[in-house]
Amino acid sequence: MPVGAFCNRQVIIARPESDIVAVAKLMREHHVGDVVIVQGKAGETLIPQGIITDRDLVIELLALEVPPDSVTVGDVMSYELVTCQESDGIGDVLRRMQAKVIRRMVVVNDEGGLVGIITVDDLLELLAEEMTGLAKVALGQQTKEKRSKE
Repeated sequence: MPVGAFCNRQVIIARPESDIVAVAKLMREHHVGDVVIVQGKAGETLIPQGIITDRDLVIELLALEVPPDSVTVGDVMSYELVTCQESDGIGDVLRRMQAKVIRRMVVVNDEGGLVGIITVDDLLELLAEEMTGLAKVALGQQTKEKRSKE
């Protein structure tokens, strides 16, 4: 199963020069824990440059008592952005997330343009649905066997 079929394509984005408080407000407004930082103009392909998470805001700013108006998103965002191709399989993406110890992965197309984002929560939901389907198969087989014996 390609990750592009399951990723969230409604990605909240900002620019590196964006105001930290504005990005925090975006997270609150959209009920997300991350904002993908992009380069590119409106109408062009948006190229992911980094990501900022709610954890980054707490650990890098609040805990260190850094005044929010003294930094931009580009000062705080994670530059070591781990991405995957939309054609990558779910299993491969999950293994890369485990290896890199990350909870989110930005999904890009062949040109490196932003397509979506996939999170551990998304994968847990998908795997839970698949496991439920498998359980139904097993229960269905048992029911079928019982009926055939009657």
